[in-house]
Amino acid sequence: MIELSPIEIDGHTFLAVTVLLPKTTLLTVSNDKGYIMCGALDVSLLNEKLKDRQIIAGRAVGVRTIDQLLNAPLESVTWEAEELGIHQGMIGKDALLKMV
Repeated sequence: MIELSPIEIDGHTFLAVTVLLPKTTLLTVSNDKGYIMCGALDVSLLNEKLKDRQIIAGRAVGVRTIDQLLNAPLESVTWEAEELGIHQGMIGKDALLKMV
């Protein structure tokens, strides 16, 4: 099952996506500039192999719901996210607000 829903954070709209897979759930919250995602995100791949795409993204681990993703500290972020002031340990929703 795939669930898509708009969510609002401090007056800004983001898209929350939940994908139920066998034994795991993929979670993302995004806008047109970047996204945060559950532990399935490979930040090293984005930074190294896809560097030319300049992807703005952060990863939180151990989350199982969109609400947990929004309130969890980011375990890692891309170099492009760091350029926006997003850093490891920042709460997901605070990182999203840096992407507006």
